[in-house]
Amino acid sequence: MSPDKLVMMANQIGKFFAPQRKTDPVADILDHIEKFWDPSMRAAIVAHLEAGGAGLDPPVREAVARLQAKGRVLQQAS
Repeated sequence: MSPDKLVMMANQIGKFFAPQRKTDPVADILDHIEKFWDPSMRAAIVAHLEAGGAGLDPPVREAVARLQAKGRVLQQAS
């Protein structure tokens, strides 16, 4: 899947969760990506962030950064 398509999808998720003030939208975005995106999509969006993250809305960027950090922790634990 192209980075542009992944960015569009991730930003749509962010726009859904942003107005829900009773929870942490960044955590909700991360949770959704972890539950519903396959590993190759998650890897691709992290790679896009590492390449600069063009087009990612701020809360989505933070969620992907948390995803990236989790991946690093899991790799170090292996």
